[in-house]
Amino acid sequence: MITILNLTSRFLRIHLSRGKVLRLGPRKEGQISSQDAVGDTVKQLVAAGTVKVMGEGPQAGAASPANPAARTNLHGHHPRLSGGRRGDR
Repeated sequence: MITILNLTSRFLRIHLSRGKVLRLGPRKEGQISSQDAVGDTVKQLVAAGTVKVMGEGPQAGAASPANPAARTNLHGHHPRLSGGRRGDR
């Protein structure tokens, strides 16, 4: 998998092989296969400066660390800073 980054401030719709479409928001990144990266559509976008190819791997351009244990809680729940609510009150 190869990570690409949308460098524009508009939404992009990139047509890939086998009829698939990658929709990238402004300044967002997405992953495409190696076969799609050498395709004409992606090459034209790179030449125009619209997208940037970041690299290979499952998290080549991602901001989160590769170790899932080092990540913070991403689901919106805050960890409790004090003890539980049960017991002595």
